Amino acid sequence: MAVESADDRAVFVGIDDFGVAATYTPNGGSASTVNGIFDNDIVEVDAGGNIPMAVRQPRFLCRTSDVSSAVDGDALNVNSTAYTIRVVDHDGTGMTVLALEKN
Repeated sequence: MAVESADDRAVFVGIDDFGVAATYTPNGGSASTVNGIFDNDIVEVDAGGNIPMAVRQPRFLCRTSDVSSAVDGDALNVNSTAYTIRVVDHDGTGMTVLALEKN
């Protein structure tokens, strides 16, 4: 069974289907455009009380090769909204999930 190529991953996050173009800017570096799938789900959190709470959890799935040097504190602009990257999760398959915090 063949493993997908970088081109296959590019199609997966392409803007023709589910993907969006975003602007990635490393801290102190130059901006570049990356394609990925943006999710901003609502998730329930346990705040330690009897009142249920929910928060937004913005995430951006993209090719690892596009953000290979990404670290906490870098910037990502998605759909004209500025985010700070808080967690970089390279999954080992050539894809990375960036956990974001809205500025």
